[in-house]
Amino acid sequence: MPDTAQLTLPVLPLHNGVVFPHMVVTISVETQEGKTAIAATQRSNGQILVVPRLDGRYAAVGAIADLQSDDEGNVVVSGVARARVGAGSTDENGALWVEAETYPEVDIIDEPLEELVTEYRAVVTAVLENRGLAGVAERLLSMDNPSRLADLAVYSPDLSLAQKIELLEALDIRHRLGLLLEWMTEVLADLELRRKVRDEASERIEKSQKEYILRQQLDAIKKELGEEADVSSEYRTKLEERDLPEEVSESIAKEIDRLERMSEQSPEHSWIRTWLDTMFDLPWGTASEDRLNLDEAWTVLDADHTGLHDVKERIVEHLAVRKLRKERGLDEGDERNSGAILLLAGPPGVGKTSLGESVARALGRKFVRVALGGVRDEAEIRGHRRTYVGARPGRIARALTEAGTMNPVFLLDEMDKVGNDWRGDPSSALLEVLDPAQNHTFRDHYLEVDLDLSEVLFIATANVLETIPGPLLDRTEVIRIDGYTDNEKVEIARDHLLPRQLRSTGLEPEELEVTEDALATVVDRYTREAGVRNLERELGKLSRKVATQVAGGKESLPIIVDEGDVQEYLGKPKVWKDEAADRTDVPGVATGLAVTGAGGDVLFIEATIKDGDPGLTLTGQLGDVMKESAQIALSYVEAHADELGVDPEKAKGRVHLHVPAGAIPKDGPSAGITMLTALVSLLSDTTVKETVGMTGEITLQGKVLPIGGLKQKVLAAHRAGLTEVILPRRNEIDIDEVPEEVRDALTFHIADTADDVLSAALS
Repeated sequence: MPDTAQLTLPVLPLHNGVVFPHMVVTISVETQEGKTAIAATQRSNGQILVVPRLDGRYAAVGAIADLQSDDEGNVVVSGVARARVGAGSTDENGALWVEAETYPEVDIIDEPLEELVTEYRAVVTAVLENRGLAGVAERLLSMDNPSRLADLAVYSPDLSLAQKIELLEALDIRHRLGLLLEWMTEVLADLELRRKVRDEASERIEKSQKEYILRQQLDAIKKELGEEADVSSEYRTKLEERDLPEEVSESIAKEIDRLERMSEQSPEHSWIRTWLDTMFDLPWGTASEDRLNLDEAWTVLDADHTGLHDVKERIVEHLAVRKLRKERGLDEGDERNSGAILLLAGPPGVGKTSLGESVARALGRKFVRVALGGVRDEAEIRGHRRTYVGARPGRIARALTEAGTMNPVFLLDEMDKVGNDWRGDPSSALLEVLDPAQNHTFRDHYLEVDLDLSEVLFIATANVLETIPGPLLDRTEVIRIDGYTDNEKVEIARDHLLPRQLRSTGLEPEELEVTEDALATVVDRYTREAGVRNLERELGKLSRKVATQVAGGKESLPIIVDEGDVQEYLGKPKVWKDEAADRTDVPGVATGLAVTGAGGDVLFIEATIKDGDPGLTLTGQLGDVMKESAQIALSYVEAHADELGVDPEKAKGRVHLHVPAGAIPKDGPSAGITMLTALVSLLSDTTVKETVGMTGEITLQGKVLPIGGLKQKVLAAHRAGLTEVILPRRNEIDIDEVPEEVRDALTFHIADTADDVLSAALS
């Protein structure tokens, strides 16, 4: 234990620094406390105890120092030795005097201490060299005394005031060196890490500058040789100018690097250039601003389409959901599409495609139509692998390029006509496109990067739903467009079709006037369809006839076409309104209602009996389900002959059922009650009412089961001039879907059993 001595000295507190032994510091004393302490040194032989104070607490150890004044009124403090701070008291002048126990430095160096000193010198040298102060390290670390060597750390900017006070309080030199070694090792590690990061950044910058200079030189050489400019530089410039997703940018950069290393004579050179051009053509980050004004959407839909109120209402609901989610921030960070995929299902000519165009116009988005009819190759949707000759992106990616935005309205037309064969299953690829949980990372095989389709509004169309695969249909919300009434067709012809045909034939609106009665005649006697496609053809024919007269100067203007003039322009009527009455005027013929790809239609079923072996003959290209319905109807008649009032012996002949229009395939269970009625009519020698149409499935017990497509069937009955419809009990709730004007014109007979059907159908 080194020798110590007891002294009583005034205290000079330091708030912002520490004084160590052998350290000379100039201090500006401005506080009254400091001035009192300086004045008290006159009674202590010019010595004072300098004690640091941190957070209102004096350190346990201070430094005994000699005090001198300079010419500017400051004091110069020279540290002499460490001293423990003991008990203290205040004199009459307010100065604080304390008992100080001196603690002299250690001169004896043993082996463990020498190892600590050596390790400390090495760490401090490394720190100074990292800062470019190798010369300073030689001078500072040449000191032999371990205590004085350790106290030099007071000048280090890496140590905090608290750490310096802790060093001052560390009277044991081994403890002091241990603290310094720990702290300076942390400082060295931090400096090494910073140097490594700095070197790596510098290396990257130098490499980038070197590559830039080399590319500039290469461009200059090619220019002198008369060769074309370096295409890779052009692509790099495009890459720098475009704000692309990180994954896309990295993929493009890799392909540009490959392009640079590749000879222009290589076939792959042109493939890479084509791929790069395709990637830059895609509208990354470009989107149309949605115009989610519901009133405006109603206005656009009403202006473009007559009727279809339920369909328009559902579309406006769809837009309302998107508007509400956007206004409340529910789409932020949500990669899933905020709405369902709408599937417009209905016969041709009812306006499915034009509805998609109207939605795009109401939203202020681009409109793109992707025709799926006849697509059998999965690559048409996902794109071809780049290794194939003639590879290109799929229709989805190409449609985005065509639209110029990442959020267009996509109309996937004729989804029910997608096929599949050995080349793949396009409907499976469409699953990812239409699934909101997946389409934010749709991957095209040609592009090989993720395409975000979550902002695309998909609207699909189909004529029938039966041919659409179940998983694909499950991802859509079906909106049925079953057709128009005659009055709606007249309005559509007046407001949309006729003006369009006038423009296409070069006529002015004031040159031709077609009366309401004439339009009604065209609808009633020249067309029989769910949509208005044939109606537009007839109006086009009429417009061309008038255009011929106007061009020849044969008629005075305006030309007015009334009801009596229609046949002059369109020829003989094409629709026989009394067909049902003519066909059902003999026993064994019943009028059924069916749904085809072209909408609802009437179906006449004929029955006869001929000599031969008992059994059933079917003609008319019937499907398996329809054949089974015929067999069930015959079995029911045979089993209930007495109840039905028919001759059982007569039913044992060869029964022949025929459904005319034999070139058209027919299938489905809903003709069951029509076949039963035709058989009973034949065997009972009773005619079927000429005004009645019917639809429903029959069972062996005579129960009438529900069917689908009631609205289309009822509209077909109305078009055919029927006034009564027989339908199953469980389809009664579907009558509300039928337009009011059609409901008022028809009488509905609700049937639970075969007896209900026969009592309403037979004369």
